[in-house]
Parts: sequence; C-alpha cells; structure tokens
Amino acid sequence: MSDSPSPHAALPTYDDVAAAADRIRGHARRTPVLTSRLVDAQLGAQVFFKAEPFQRVGAFKFRGAFHTLARLNPRQRRAGVLAYSSGNHAQAVALAAQLLEIPATILMPHDAPAAKVAATEGYGAAVVRFDRYTEDREELGRELAAREGRTVIPPYDHPDIVAGQGTAVKELLEEVGELDALFVPLGGGGLLSGSLLAARALAPDCHIYGVEPEAGDDARRSLAEDRIVHIATPRTIADGAQTQHLGELTFAILRRERPTILTASDAELVAAMRTLATYLKVVVEPTGALGFAAARARPDELAGRRVGVVLSGGNVDPERFGALLAG
Repeated sequence: MSDSPSPHAALPTYDDVAAAADRIRGHARRTPVLTSRLVDAQLGAQVFFKAEPFQRVGAFKFRGAFHTLARLNPRQRRAGVLAYSSGNHAQAVALAAQLLEIPATILMPHDAPAAKVAATEGYGAAVVRFDRYTEDREELGRELAAREGRTVIPPYDHPDIVAGQGTAVKELLEEVGELDALFVPLGGGGLLSGSLLAARALAPDCHIYGVEPEAGDDARRSLAEDRIVHIATPRTIADGAQTQHLGELTFAILRRERPTILTASDAELVAAMRTLATYLKVVVEPTGALGFAAARARPDELAGRRVGVVLSGGNVDPERFGALLAG
C-alpha cells in the first residue's frame, strides 16, 4: 500500500491553497467567470459563475488530482497510483498521471457515464469496474493498491486534494472581488473544504453554502449530529455526489468552518441545467448544477447581493443531457 503521509496529520490552510495554485499553474486552466443579465434579473442579484466545465477533463477535479500527483516522490511515481471514482476524479487522475508519466489504475462503477469511462481509458489508465450499490469502493481500492504497491489517490479526503480544489474559488475571488454569498456543490466535501479555505482568507464576510443532493444529505446530518454519518448510496441524477459519507479531513474542516448545508432535488437540478444551457450557453452536468439549483430557489434571500456559484463540471453524455432537459 501507499507509504504517503497520513492525509489527516494536519488540516490544510489557505497557504496550502496558494501553494497549490503555484504548482498547477501552466497545467490546469484558469477557467472563465460567466455572468448573465437574465439570471441576475431572475434572482435580483449579481451572480458570478465559476465555469469549471471548461477545466481540463471538464471538471474541477483536475486541480486536486494534478496537485496531488505532482507531489509524489520518485518511488511512488514508478509504482503508480490507484483511484476510485464515478467519473470526474477518474478522468482527472488519468490525465494527470499521463502528463506526469505515472501508471494509473481506476476503479469505476458499472453505471458510470459512458463518456467518463471512455475518457478515462483514453487518457491511458486501466479501468476496473465494480458495483457501487453492493461493493465498497474504498475497500476494493485498498486491496488492489496493496497487491500492486500503488498509492491511493482518494477523491476528496486528502490535504493535497483539498488544497488543489480550493484554487477554483481563489481564482473566482481574485477576479470578481469579495462576495456576499457563495454556493458550492457538495459530495465528499473536497471542493467545499478547499473553497472554505480560500473564501475565509479572501472574503471573510462571505456566507458559504454547500449543496448536496436531496437524496443524499449525509453532510447536513453529519454537522447536525457532530459525527460522520454514513448512508446508502443515494439514488440521484447527481452521480458525482453519490457519496456515502464525508471524509475525516473534510468533516473536520466543515465542522470548524460551519457552512450552511442545503439540498437540491433532481427536479431542481434539471431546471438549473436548463437555465444554464438557455442563458449562459453552457453544458453543466447534474452534480455541477447543485450550487445554482439552491441559489435560484432563494431569490428573496439573495436580493441585492453579490453571489458566487461554482459550476463544478460538465461531463454528461449528450443523449442523457438532452433527455433530462426534455423530460
């Protein structure tokens, strides 16, 4: 198994986010910030969308993956890495590994979107399939990594992953200035944790919302009960947020920073995706629309405010995208 340091040795800080930004510069894209006068009129607010569908591999995950792999030592690089993911982390690790010439194996569920599987294999990674509803991906990953001597690159519960993900909100705030509110998709908590580190440093008065699927509100329950709540794999179209629990590291950051946790239904996600496609001309996958789905349901609360929304990814099969919007 991996001989990398414990991911929970210390909580990352904004300095780690800043260092990650330096490390990924020239490899990750500085994604655009989009605006829409029609969306602003609907919410009665100024809304700034950080458009991570335009990131490499089509999602924010490349930030954390490249940052983490770039910090591996030479022996770890030779032995290779293993990751488990429904798609975006898989693609991110696969591409980062290709760029850094590191062998990669990815565990992906049988029902992962076909486009995400094809992209992961296209980047040169070996894909091993599993059943997300009956098998434990973390246990499978540990066993396979132990057999092959590979380093596990978790999707969210690692300080280098968290620091890398935080660079998206760092860029957003550097470009648009302080915000009154920030909405961030929430699955395992890596993006939200990194966003909290960046926002607390650059916009300390900003009210931060983490948004998870209505069918999988484990983060909300975890903060309410002051413990990591484990749930069955949620049945939701937000496949990137079908996590069963927060990580130890991400829970520690969320418990310390106390963001407001909201949920969005599948119907609200489809409505948000339709609005984004219509007014911003951008394809956003269901998970990527979590933040906007929650924001557009709160026009009274956000009226007159400057609002940031992280659109975390755009990896959805065209046929599925069309079917969801037509349904």
